[in-house]
Amino acid sequence: MKRPLNILILTWGVFGVCLLLFQALWRLTPLALEPLRSGSLSTVQALIYALWVLFNAYAEGYRGFQKRFSPKVVARAAYLAANPRPLHVALAPAFCMSYFFASRRAKIVAWSVTLGVIGLVLAVHRLSQPWRGIVDGGVVVGLAWGMAVILWLYLKILFGAKPDAPTDLPSSVDAADFAEPQANSRKRTEPNPA
Repeated sequence: MKRPLNILILTWGVFGVCLLLFQALWRLTPLALEPLRSGSLSTVQALIYALWVLFNAYAEGYRGFQKRFSPKVVARAAYLAANPRPLHVALAPAFCMSYFFASRRAKIVAWSVTLGVIGLVLAVHRLSQPWRGIVDGGVVVGLAWGMAVILWLYLKILFGAKPDAPTDLPSSVDAADFAEPQANSRKRTEPNPA
């Protein structure tokens, strides 16, 4: 990925998603830190807070983001950079999160997770401190982990690594077009020697 336009498209897709994650981090971090700063946690609540943070680091950060979401976001951003379409580029963050131009399953997962998160946000918003801070503490750790992984994978792509995650493109898209667009187009035009 050497052309400036390709790098710009990759960057827009990746940083658009990171901006959404950062916005959530910006809003939730003060709420997550409030019970710690005020010293309002009982011993049991402090233990619950610590266990919840560890659980979310593993479940949300490692399993959810590092193993699934983050690699897919960067792989889809790399695909888009190599195969730009004006509408897809304009909506690159949504494209990278599989809201459209994805397999049926990927779109269902993307939209379901989004609606689930909205529902959880509304429910957690009703909690009082320190419980809201405890829940938000785990979420902040998971989101920060996920954003760090996205940025790490983005840097790897910039320095020449190939994405190794599924892009979950629609079945009508030839997966070989992603790996080497120019080489594949030559293969199709060359006659078969056999």
